[in-house]
Amino acid sequence: MVTQTTERGSVFDVGALFEIPGHDVNRAVFRHVLYSRMGDPAMWQGVKSSIENDDYLEKNYQRDLLSGPLEEFARNGAKTHHIGMLDAVTGEMMPDGVPDNPSAFNVVRKFHILKPDRVDVFGASLFDYSKYPQSDGYVVPLEYIVRFGITSASSVYRKYLKMDEAARKSFEQDLGVSKPLEAWQYLERPVSDFTTKFEPTDRMLSRQEAFITSSLDGELFAAGTKMAVLGAWAVRYLLEGLGLAMWDIKWEFAKDGDELVYVDTIDTDSFRATLELDFEGGKYLNHYNKQAMRDYFRILHPDWIEGINDAKARGDAEGVAFTELLSAGQKAGQYAETPQVEAAFIEIQQNKMIAICDYLLGKTDSSVAADLLKSAGLAELEFYKNKGKLEELASINGI
Repeated sequence: MVTQTTERGSVFDVGALFEIPGHDVNRAVFRHVLYSRMGDPAMWQGVKSSIENDDYLEKNYQRDLLSGPLEEFARNGAKTHHIGMLDAVTGEMMPDGVPDNPSAFNVVRKFHILKPDRVDVFGASLFDYSKYPQSDGYVVPLEYIVRFGITSASSVYRKYLKMDEAARKSFEQDLGVSKPLEAWQYLERPVSDFTTKFEPTDRMLSRQEAFITSSLDGELFAAGTKMAVLGAWAVRYLLEGLGLAMWDIKWEFAKDGDELVYVDTIDTDSFRATLELDFEGGKYLNHYNKQAMRDYFRILHPDWIEGINDAKARGDAEGVAFTELLSAGQKAGQYAETPQVEAAFIEIQQNKMIAICDYLLGKTDSSVAADLLKSAGLAELEFYKNKGKLEELASINGI
């Protein structure tokens, strides 16, 4: 099928809230370049070298990651749902290489979306996944989240901070980390966690729960977990030339017979990547992805965020989509109206995305693109300074 990316963006699962000019083509180009390279063994040979040369990576984990799927990818490339991109003028489909006129239209292989049925048990909403084991050619009902490090805004870190000491120890063990979690901490091994994909909210799952929810056999579930880390490393490898540090990303897969296929709309809205900047005597980690938009709303519109959180809590308790509760609450004056993003901030995000896209298209080399990203990041810090909100920004993105 042909997929169209739009300029619109969403945060906090609320829906389209803003538009960034050119964001449609920029994101589609990122996706096309990434997936095209994932089908090329040469990229995976580079990923293999990157993993082998990572002295910080825990050695047993490193050996395990280098075996299995990566060996196959380095020989034959990885299987993905991506087929190509349409030329914006001629309509010609380009399976690899970028069209002369890049477009917002990617061509992908279609897989079934099977949603679990909701079952009410004594007022509690449960979800029935029993149809999955008898099916094939479907998107696995999990989001695979891979974290190279822990950011101040990551859901797993916010959950961790609310736990008592005993619960934290158990959580650390389940994640596979060897020390307490801290914000802006890079880990000696990437950690994987899981959420549901097709429930009203993204419910965090233990690895055992994820295994059961996936409806995959043990061998395929283990392969998918490793493939998620390798896919994350492929994106990290792509961004290294820009000097960006990658923190986390989510991946999704489809079951195709006895294999898993990479499927997802991976682009700059799908991961967290930062650049360390010096500004006004302090150090900040500036985001080159959708996290910048999330921070904008959190810092400048906290009343709106409070309404979202309340609606989500009610939605979980009542088993309904929180967006319905949020909309009704806004109409009743219970929750703050959805705010507009200032044009100056949108322009900064546009400049970031153009720099990344031009680098992927070969229009600029890595050093020029890196300078443009730095300039855009400093402009963002200046924006918060002029708003009198630099201290609030430092509380979440300062070092």
